[in-house]
Amino acid sequence: MKSLLATLALTTALTLPGLAMARPVTLTTALTNYGGDGAYLALYVTDASGAYAGSLWMAGGKSKYYKHLSDWYRATGGDTAQVNGITGASVGAGRMLEITLDLADALFDAGYTLHIDAAVEDMRDSPNEVAVPLTTTGAGTPVRGRRYVASFAYDM
Repeated sequence: MKSLLATLALTTALTLPGLAMARPVTLTTALTNYGGDGAYLALYVTDASGAYAGSLWMAGGKSKYYKHLSDWYRATGGDTAQVNGITGASVGAGRMLEITLDLADALFDAGYTLHIDAAVEDMRDSPNEVAVPLTTTGAGTPVRGRRYVASFAYDM
């Protein structure tokens, strides 16, 4: 199951030529001004049954903090190979993370859900901060997070 998203060509780095049609999708996460250190964010996808399907991006490069992204950590067993090559710096309070990835068309309107887990040093962890179904009609519609994410949207 863990290789499902690689098979579906989640990111440019994981694209398998000729296997699936993919399109560029911009993921925009704006953080609240929570007044703490940089946030660690795990963006990952689950399938229609809620099973982990793969990681899209990890903001925050120190793997010792990944255990605080508890839903992602539980789904992956903390396997840092899940984020190899798809990491970036942590995101500061009040800042924005904008990334563009090639996502397989098969992920949309098929029951997949994009999740964001968030954690900030010396502050409360926020598993499942955002959970949004991947649908073509949901593109461009911002959603609020539970604690640290002011808004999240994806655009195709």
